[in-house]
Amino acid sequence: MKIVCTKANLLNGVQTVSKAVPNKTTMSILECILVEAAENEIKLTANDMELGIETVIEGDVVESGTIALDAKIFLEIVRKLPDNDITIETDPSFKTTITCEKAKFNIIGKSGEDFSYLPEIERNDSLVVSQFTLKEVIRQTIFSIADNENNKLMTGELFEIENDTLKVVSLDGHRISIRKIELKNSYDHKKVVVPGKTLSEVSKILSGDMDKDVNIFFTDKHILFEFNDTLVVSRLIEGEYFKIDQMLSSDYETKIKMNKRDLLDCIDRATLLVKEGDKKPVIIDVKDISMQLKMNSTVGSMDEEIDIEKEGKDIKIGFNPKFLIDALRVIEDEEILIYMVNPKAPCFIKDEKESYIYMILPVNFINVE
Repeated sequence: MKIVCTKANLLNGVQTVSKAVPNKTTMSILECILVEAAENEIKLTANDMELGIETVIEGDVVESGTIALDAKIFLEIVRKLPDNDITIETDPSFKTTITCEKAKFNIIGKSGEDFSYLPEIERNDSLVVSQFTLKEVIRQTIFSIADNENNKLMTGELFEIENDTLKVVSLDGHRISIRKIELKNSYDHKKVVVPGKTLSEVSKILSGDMDKDVNIFFTDKHILFEFNDTLVVSRLIEGEYFKIDQMLSSDYETKIKMNKRDLLDCIDRATLLVKEGDKKPVIIDVKDISMQLKMNSTVGSMDEEIDIEKEGKDIKIGFNPKFLIDALRVIEDEEILIYMVNPKAPCFIKDEKESYIYMILPVNFINVE
């Protein structure tokens, strides 16, 4: 095999597929990136058996062939070469020479025949969304997936399609994030759970361009994202997702309308007094036309008042400040609506159309003040 391509193209391709290279594996072939050259197309692939990424880069194919190269070494070599054309050449014993200007590396590759190719996904009836929309909806929900493996379903996000609406849900046992997106077309009902790791990596690769689309295909066991000469294939998480609708109540005793930035900045200031690892709640005391926020810690104390519009009862309630900050940071609205029932019931931040819903469980603050 012999190929020539620019450093920029090669580096972009290698960085893209590297996201599917496992950190630890007993199969050394999975630590490699597969380089395939044929008919003036250079294809790079990585696959950790759960997530696979394939991308096509521009370049000249002087001689067709296939080689599997250690991903970490390959990436570091490409990253540190001069900004010029790179030539990759292999011989029958898999010895690989990478040259750029006066720099020359010799590394030993592996046979591409042992590589695990991506599963074949039938491309029927794709869901089409803009890259911007998908990147945004991931950003607005990914923070509330669980980071431990105790409950596999909590480490993924629910993608539910109903007619012309895509609903994306994540939860970790303390909070729920929901986003609803209007689609251009109508689709059959579909419900799958996509691993958070997959969505996180897809989000990093997406350009976020409003004018470029992502085609999403589903099978019983896999999801395929297709965009920008790149394919991302992932296993789905199996099992019945949580019955979210039963957790969402429309009842409330207190409804607050307020400026989002005021609340976010205030909680942000309060967390200055919290040492990492400390679980200190921010205490919210709602009375008439004002909301008082208090924070007490070993470092000191803070209280601040914010003007609000209130319907219903006064309430005093405590929250993990991080959970409020995470939700507020991804809401674009200037004014927000907060619904509360009592100090032990979940609070909801949602808009009138319910295009977003953030549910947060309160924390007990007795003896904190």
